[in-house]
Amino acid sequence: MARIVISEFMDEQAVAWLGEHHEVLCDTRLVEDRGRLLDAVADADALIVRNRTQVDSELLTRAPRLKVVGRLGVGLDNIDLGACAERDVEVKPAQGGNAGSVAEYVIAGALMLRRGAYASTPAMLAGEWPRQALMGREVSGARLGLVGFGAIAQVTAGLARALGMEVLAFDPHLPAESAAWGQTQRCETLEALLAEADVVSLHVPLNDQTRHLLDADRLAVMKPGAVVINAARGGVVDEPALAEALTSGRLAGAMLDVFEQEPLGAGSVLEGVPHLVLTPHIAGVTEESNARISQMTAENVVAVLTPEGVA
Repeated sequence: MARIVISEFMDEQAVAWLGEHHEVLCDTRLVEDRGRLLDAVADADALIVRNRTQVDSELLTRAPRLKVVGRLGVGLDNIDLGACAERDVEVKPAQGGNAGSVAEYVIAGALMLRRGAYASTPAMLAGEWPRQALMGREVSGARLGLVGFGAIAQVTAGLARALGMEVLAFDPHLPAESAAWGQTQRCETLEALLAEADVVSLHVPLNDQTRHLLDADRLAVMKPGAVVINAARGGVVDEPALAEALTSGRLAGAMLDVFEQEPLGAGSVLEGVPHLVLTPHIAGVTEESNARISQMTAENVVAVLTPEGVA
């Protein structure tokens, strides 16, 4: 029987399923207490994390028995893949488990930001009637620009087209002849996409090439009145530059689910910025997706620990 440590929240049924086959320590407080986490993994065969647990060389050194890291999600910037490979530790993301949830979040953001009419409750309760000021725009006929065109972006494109949006995308890693492009207009450069899109949604990992991908210069290329949605990774957007673009009124709005520092601390440069919607890294987390991702991750981990199959 192997020992599995779970450091962040996971669907209870998936945890129970793991417990039927292996020894399980599920303690969501471990992500907040590095010392206890390092002690907990000392005799662990598997570790299951989300995006906040840092799986680095220090942790791997303290976990000599570790065979697999299960990722409750798809982003891997909190996991040192090179260090894992050196130690023959397999890394198993839950590919595809939350694509629909993130896509719905992006479309909801596009609807909210384009319409601009869903933050009027305080004014209404104060006796105001800001009807003309809240005359927003429709998404039908607008252009959605997807930066990165992987699985999640492709699901997003399908939902957008169902609402009458035109979809364009930029992804230098997806061959031009790929059937995935389908009805989506392929942009040769990021700047070309930014100049044409009414809604820009980011779908890229965080690495040296994508850090501050949307900086002041690229934000300046965007259409006046366009909106930005980032449900990918914090750090892809230059937050001070975005704050300036929103404050000046050049961009009409932004919705951010991810941040350079998480949790977002008090006194952020984003504080007081107009037309900005912030959420705590929940785009891919719904009750349904959590159940899917959790069971998928549980099965991924067990497949590594018991390749012959669960009895």
